[in-house]
Amino acid sequence: MTFETWTIFVPAAFAMTMFPGPNNVQALTNGARHGFSTAVMAASGRFPAFALFVLGAAVGLGALLATSAELFNLLKIIGAGYLVWLGVQMFRSGTLVPGQLAADGALWVLVRREFLTAITNPKGMLVFSAFFAPFVSLSEPAFGQILTLGTVTLGLEFVTVLIYAYGGSHVGRLTRSPRGLAIVNRVSGSALIAAGVALLFARQPAQA
Repeated sequence: MTFETWTIFVPAAFAMTMFPGPNNVQALTNGARHGFSTAVMAASGRFPAFALFVLGAAVGLGALLATSAELFNLLKIIGAGYLVWLGVQMFRSGTLVPGQLAADGALWVLVRREFLTAITNPKGMLVFSAFFAPFVSLSEPAFGQILTLGTVTLGLEFVTVLIYAYGGSHVGRLTRSPRGLAIVNRVSGSALIAAGVALLFARQPAQA
């Protein structure tokens, strides 16, 4: 891969990771409710899922998902249902003092939520596969190139986590009242519900 390719790929990949999807909404919310450090640690749950997506893209699972309507629709329904359920739980949740973890907000629970949000979204695999494809040189083995591109993307994803968690922690400082935190919960919950509905009606790329 040439230097010119990297100068195009890195900004594009960073823009992709910065998209305010469900996982980033969770990082923002966790930052507001529990503080910067907890939000960053909770976001570690997304990386095993994304790493599996990168590996899947490298071995061609993205192409399989793009051509199998049944598999795509099954995973889409599961992912959409989970996002809506999570959004409803967040919308109805009680308020917390920023930095304080309740029993239902223990760190391992937050990590698990990040992982499940990522792994149940079939669009994730498709995004990685479709995004990497234009940057792969036909003169070199695709497997190694995709793994390299994926590693760089995961590094940029970590930078994105830091940004969203930091932003959320500042939101939390501005909304220390129970009413303010309730607003954060409802806005974040509504965003996750909307993401779930959008995923439910998402079309398989091969059918577009």
